[in-house]
Amino acid sequence: MKHGDRIGRSGRAWWAGHSGAMICVWFVSVATATTIETVSVGNRGNTAYPNPWGDIGAVDYDYNIGKYEVTAGQYTDFLNAVAATDTYALYNTSMWTSGFGCKIQRVGDEGSYTYSVAPDWANRPVNLVSWGDAARFANWLHNGQPTGPQDLTTTEDGSYFLNGAMTNAELAAVVRKPDATWVIPTVHEWFKAAHHKNDGVTGNYFEFPTSTDDMPSNLLSDPDPDPGNNATFKVGNQWTIGPPYYRTEAGAHENSASPYGTFDQGGNIYEWTETLVGSENRGVRGGTFNDTVDLLRASRPFVGSLPDQNNLLVGFRVALIPGKMALPGDLNGDGCVNQSDLGILLSDFGCTGGGCAGDIDGDGDTDQADLGILLSNFNQGPNCP
Repeated sequence: MKHGDRIGRSGRAWWAGHSGAMICVWFVSVATATTIETVSVGNRGNTAYPNPWGDIGAVDYDYNIGKYEVTAGQYTDFLNAVAATDTYALYNTSMWTSGFGCKIQRVGDEGSYTYSVAPDWANRPVNLVSWGDAARFANWLHNGQPTGPQDLTTTEDGSYFLNGAMTNAELAAVVRKPDATWVIPTVHEWFKAAHHKNDGVTGNYFEFPTSTDDMPSNLLSDPDPDPGNNATFKVGNQWTIGPPYYRTEAGAHENSASPYGTFDQGGNIYEWTETLVGSENRGVRGGTFNDTVDLLRASRPFVGSLPDQNNLLVGFRVALIPGKMALPGDLNGDGCVNQSDLGILLSDFGCTGGGCAGDIDGDGDTDQADLGILLSNFNQGPNCP
């Protein structure tokens, strides 16, 4: 099974070797987990990039960041989990009705809403999400992807204490909590993952997030493979892809990654960052499918948007602070090895080649050994009931 396939298992027995014995784990069902593939960003203590508008990119800790932007499919999973009643307007009707929307559709009535995404859009980035929406998505990941109303156990607390924050002033006052796991990356975390050359604790940065100082082209290779140094942006009147999609699928420019292995940090859509720009705006970076190559540059100025805005050109990716993992097997970082972590591992089971969400032992694969480690720590951790 290739990485990223998600499988639901119900009434299945899983066997793992542990302490010389065979352990049978029987469970009735495991909810299909939303898998966020991440890459590691090391070289802690690297030197900042001297941007004319302020030094940027120095980070003194290791972290992980989303390999791809959060997709419409992943955001649909989130909506179905917590937005049967959409208390805090996580869904925007333009997602479906706009020609530039990400084609997530809502049906039903308040209290029983359900959501679906058109298949051709599921692996393209979600847009029309506010900063508050992105923070609530991060909280949902932090809390183990629970199902239920939008409250302190699902979206309103976790990595960020939101508790109903909706106005620009309220959202601008929100800060990352000390025990945060899944987060919106700061501008420094975002910039380092995009532009730093991954060559030690240096101050060496590429101008473009495609691992080069040379201006990228906006071509989508057909047929593959991508020759490298391509991104989704506009040249004159020429989009990388035009209607109806506009935005490319995650990793479509497969040989145009950043030095740390991220994709689409240049072009496709702007991405929210955690960092304030001024008193109320939250920073956005990365350029869009509808803008020129200059917005992809490391040297571009800081820009921001009001955090309550749902913009056609803005989406997000998430980061993970792995040092917060309480125990091996706490894959969602919520402080307890439990059914949610098991669901993540089983959804990723069989992944090979690195970057696997369930790779607990660090060997590049999600396999029987990882399952054994998780089971050995099951129901352990400081936040377990």
